[in-house]
Amino acid sequence: MGSITLIGTGNMARAIGTLAVAGGNTVEVMGRDQSKADWLAKALGGGSTTGKWGAVPAGDIVITALLYDSVVPVVAEYGDALAGKVIVDISNPFNASFDGLAHSEETSIAQEVAKVAPASASVVKAFNTIFRNVLEKGRPNVFIAGDNAQAKAGVAAFIESLGLRPLDVGGLKMAHWLEGMGLVTVGLAGNGVGHGDFALGVNEFTG
Repeated sequence: MGSITLIGTGNMARAIGTLAVAGGNTVEVMGRDQSKADWLAKALGGGSTTGKWGAVPAGDIVITALLYDSVVPVVAEYGDALAGKVIVDISNPFNASFDGLAHSEETSIAQEVAKVAPASASVVKAFNTIFRNVLEKGRPNVFIAGDNAQAKAGVAAFIESLGLRPLDVGGLKMAHWLEGMGLVTVGLAGNGVGHGDFALGVNEFTG
């Protein structure tokens, strides 16, 4: 299986980390609060380790499990430590009223990450359309976007190791629309569906 590093110690980090360990992946946890990183690694089990904040991550795939406004600054802070890595952005930049995106331009957090990441790193958007509780107990589709085919293939293989179905939506520009899908998911949870026990996905029909 693969090797991943989780930058962040919150609920999504724990949800993805739990699935990663169960799928036979090697997991490293990094957090500004070393005690929280140590606690999460211990909770995940499976030989999960912790790394020092800002050091070169052990994982080939680095998942930034952070609030959207921290992602770009953290990637910039890590700088060359992320050279050659596949950076997976899972964030959703919602505005305060959850009816629009925080950035006014047709961009995405993933695209902004690509601007500050080392040239040898690849950025992939994934997991942002899935509520944590669904990730913990369901088998949702995981939409991914990125410009590097090899990086996306690696992320897709990781997603499959979690028992989930990866669906490639195209280049990194599509990350903007995946963030919009995240917003639609929140809108459905508050209105038409009325709860968060669901996920957007694809049903295929033939004949």
